[in-house]
Amino acid sequence: MLDERMLGTEGPTVIPTLILFGVVFGRWWRVTLVVSALGGPILLVATGVMSVEPGLVGASGLAVLNTGVGVLIHQGIL
Repeated sequence: MLDERMLGTEGPTVIPTLILFGVVFGRWWRVTLVVSALGGPILLVATGVMSVEPGLVGASGLAVLNTGVGVLIHQGIL
């Protein structure tokens, strides 16, 4: 039958989680971006989306970008 991989719904929705994190804690944007740089890859490994590998450095950068969008929304720029 159909499983999660066939439906494209596997794994958690990490990007919206990071954007929401930025929206909620955007007032403290420096701390929020640092926490997302460290916490984003940890979230990916903990949820099984990625294993510990060099690609986590790129994932850290993407986590900061996604959280930055949330911070900008919070600040009223976007």
